[in-house]
Amino acid sequence: MATPPVPLQLPPNFEANPPPMGPTPPPQPPGTDMTGICFRDQLWLNTYPLDRNLVFDYFALSPFYDWTCNNEQLRSQSIHPLDISHLLKMTGTEYMLIEVMEPHLFVFRKQKRDSAEKVTPMLTYYVLDGSIYQAPQLCSVFAARVVTYQRLLVLLHQSWRRLDTLILKMRALLLNQRLVKK
Repeated sequence: MATPPVPLQLPPNFEANPPPMGPTPPPQPPGTDMTGICFRDQLWLNTYPLDRNLVFDYFALSPFYDWTCNNEQLRSQSIHPLDISHLLKMTGTEYMLIEVMEPHLFVFRKQKRDSAEKVTPMLTYYVLDGSIYQAPQLCSVFAARVVTYQRLLVLLHQSWRRLDTLILKMRALLLNQRLVKK
């Protein structure tokens, strides 16, 4: 006599879209500067087109992605992770696709949503020809420029002092030549 089929039992922590298997990099602590990191998954790029519909799935593979974000909650419910109608109803960290120049450039902004109207930008990331980078923060760019300008001013000051010394020596030399001729 045949036994009835056993219903499929899913583990209690089963997710519709689990994180990718394999070594997923641990999330970086808040405030970690990751501007020196570049992420690229050539196998994924060879398999899927990089367009506005799939770029978020690609971005989610990178170490820049925060698995606790609102977009991930939408993904686990089989809702497109960039669906603004759902994101507006949520609070917390989220990613928005803010600039698209298919297929070469995609710009994401990580932001903190407090309400449908109140959003605080946190970080910016860009996907350039399949490579993902964290954009430097404006204060870092300004700080680097200030240091560069400071170095240039020091060099300019040193050059000016040398030039001034040379001019004084030339004046003294010309004055000596005039005195000798008289």
